Amino acid sequence: MSKFTRRQLLAFFGASAGAAVLAPALAKKPFGNNFGTNGGFQPLKFTPVRLPHPLPIYTQQKSYLPTGIEEGSVLEPSGDARLSSYTVLDDVVVPPEYERYVIVRWGDRVFPNQEDYFGYNSDYTTFISIDGKNLNDGYLWNNHEYVSYPISTVAPGTPSSLAEFPETYSLVIGQDLPQDKTDILVLGEFMYNLGGSVVRISRSNSNRRFAVVRDLKNRRIHGLSGLGINRQRTDGYEKVTAWGSKSYQKGDDNYLIGTGPGATEVFPLSSDGLGNKIIGTGYNCSGGTTPWGTLLSAEENFQASSTFFVGVTEPVNNNGTQTRYTKGTTGEAFGLVGEKYGWMVEIDPADPNFRPRKHTALGRYRHENIALRVEPGKPLIGYLGDDRRGGHTWKFVSQGTITSPFDKNNSRLFENGTLYVARYNPDGTGEWIPLELSTPTNPIPPSVLASSEIAALGKATRNGSTPIRRFGPSEDPADDSVFVGVDTTNEAEILPAYKDKKLSDFYTSQGAVLVDAFLAANLVGGTPTARPEDIEVHPRTKEVFIAYTDGAPGSDGYPDSRIFVVSKYSADINAAQPSGSLFKIIENSSDGTGTTFRWERFIKGGEAGAEPGDGFANIDNLAFDSQGNIWGVTDMSTEAHNGFSEGANPEPLLIEHTVVGAESPSQIDSNLNARTSNLIGVFGNNWLFFVPITGPDAGEIVPFAYGPPRCEMTGPTFVGDTLIISVQHPCENVPFNSQQLLNREIEMLNLDGTLFNQKRSVPRGSNWPSNIEGNPQGAPRPAVIGIVRKQPSDRFV
Repeated sequence: MSKFTRRQLLAFFGASAGAAVLAPALAKKPFGNNFGTNGGFQPLKFTPVRLPHPLPIYTQQKSYLPTGIEEGSVLEPSGDARLSSYTVLDDVVVPPEYERYVIVRWGDRVFPNQEDYFGYNSDYTTFISIDGKNLNDGYLWNNHEYVSYPISTVAPGTPSSLAEFPETYSLVIGQDLPQDKTDILVLGEFMYNLGGSVVRISRSNSNRRFAVVRDLKNRRIHGLSGLGINRQRTDGYEKVTAWGSKSYQKGDDNYLIGTGPGATEVFPLSSDGLGNKIIGTGYNCSGGTTPWGTLLSAEENFQASSTFFVGVTEPVNNNGTQTRYTKGTTGEAFGLVGEKYGWMVEIDPADPNFRPRKHTALGRYRHENIALRVEPGKPLIGYLGDDRRGGHTWKFVSQGTITSPFDKNNSRLFENGTLYVARYNPDGTGEWIPLELSTPTNPIPPSVLASSEIAALGKATRNGSTPIRRFGPSEDPADDSVFVGVDTTNEAEILPAYKDKKLSDFYTSQGAVLVDAFLAANLVGGTPTARPEDIEVHPRTKEVFIAYTDGAPGSDGYPDSRIFVVSKYSADINAAQPSGSLFKIIENSSDGTGTTFRWERFIKGGEAGAEPGDGFANIDNLAFDSQGNIWGVTDMSTEAHNGFSEGANPEPLLIEHTVVGAESPSQIDSNLNARTSNLIGVFGNNWLFFVPITGPDAGEIVPFAYGPPRCEMTGPTFVGDTLIISVQHPCENVPFNSQQLLNREIEMLNLDGTLFNQKRSVPRGSNWPSNIEGNPQGAPRPAVIGIVRKQPSDRFV
């Protein structure tokens, strides 16, 4: 049964006893059909997919165990939800009442210029109706986040063991790439595969399947859009206007522009000499859709390093300009200055003449998405997340107010306003701190952030290390970094210098503050959190739902352990796991413009037998369907899927439920350590679930689908009776040919908190979707798919 009483569930969603939770709608009502009330408590109208791990729903409902491509058996509910063995399939597995189909895939030539092609690693999707109401014809936008093997063996992060294995780029695109990560063609193609695609899709009432339609507005907006403007430069990059001989590889003038303080106060100082002209958008993760028909695409992991060289420089000087080009990166190769990336980008799919713009008033950080609150006569409010370990939760409040929610002039409201960072208090209250030059600096000491972990274990992971902007130059002339890592061992020495200061002591302009928003937020005492991924605003109550995907600390920061579970605090096998959770924020002000709020946690990541634990790990994108049920996808790290490492010869990872902290000595092999993060291996592939908010299964985690090996399912969008969703990076960092089956035993928690072992079999890699299109050994390709009921219905569930 659900861990929530009906009263608790309704209280969390803010619903009355007889009403369904409302959700946003599509086109002029951006996310789906109109909502009504649920006509009574009905059992599920589909058979939940059986996943490897036990879930309470399997004791209450029949479940569908996949046994082959589009084959499976229905299991009766049982008080024993364990499976002694499980075989993972290379497919998008959906309930037997539904079918999945491919709408568009990486490499498809669906643009007026037949040399252009659909980009890599599909992420966020949105659908904007042609006429504002027809759900059968509209523009699909799809983000393209990053490149990874098997596109090329020189893609960032590719394990060295894959150097001799096949690549998919030549198979799909029809040309070869050099085996040199410094080659301009390689770097250019990697950047071209980022950004996003606009394609028109439509369907008839008879076939009910969306397909791409030829349209002159179909177009790419990619990482090197506008590269032709380099000819205007005088800093040595004036000849870097192409990366190859094909038409799409020659730089055009489709540059982007900026708005707000960063554009007026920082970009004029940029070393590229291009002022407010910006080359391309990249690293595009999630986003949001406006009621007036534009979309917002989030630039996330723009930060470059020697390993992850597809990116730009993140650190900036106190005036907001990059410290230097990072050697060996695409930023250095094409002259992309770091301060112009890491923004929220607005695009109008239906209007190619609308020049995409980066709204700097929303801040520069590793943007995951945006959720809007749009009410006539009120300021425009946006809620945003910074998806990094120790990243922050943000709110933007516009200076101006909304007239009509459907007026395209509302885009101007993103240009001026106040950006706030959230500070969570352990008592369930919180405050919004403005990022303004006059805001006092007040960093939270690592000993406070780490206090819960220290109380449980006597120490903190990474000593609670948190980066803050350096005050004054380093005493070491060789150390020119702009931040210092503060932890429990040095905070008494470092933090006193930050008393009685303001952000104006660290930055020369408001634009510079916004360019360095992450470090500025740590300075003013914003709460480092557990990787905020998707955020959605409840359409009726205006409460803010936040998916925090992973509580583990990292090199970027330490989530506040008083708010988030950052490690396993106990050797008890069923102790809480640091695998994310779903929160909500309740504003104390009726219009959302106030500076105080309350917060609550709804469901907690971790196995269902853990306390607390609700049977999922690493929740990512969220969506509401037309009945108000909340849907979520998981974002478990590729390197631990099904308990196997990456590379040509994946090794079984140690999974031990007695681990404490981030890692502890293995009880199986005293020469090794067991890692808490390996516990996600019990969940198998990444998957899609929903939580019904009415009926006998209200509050349960109900599995709906899982994706191919090593993939992530992203960007769920409801369009009438169809769910549109991306399948990102199938077969990431493992060989796709020839295929092998991996086998292991995996330690898991039963629902009663006891341990059992399961035999797990999983393909080493993936050939999806080629394998369902008649080519069993074909190339894996990221794609956008549709899921629809086999029997026609006017709604998805």
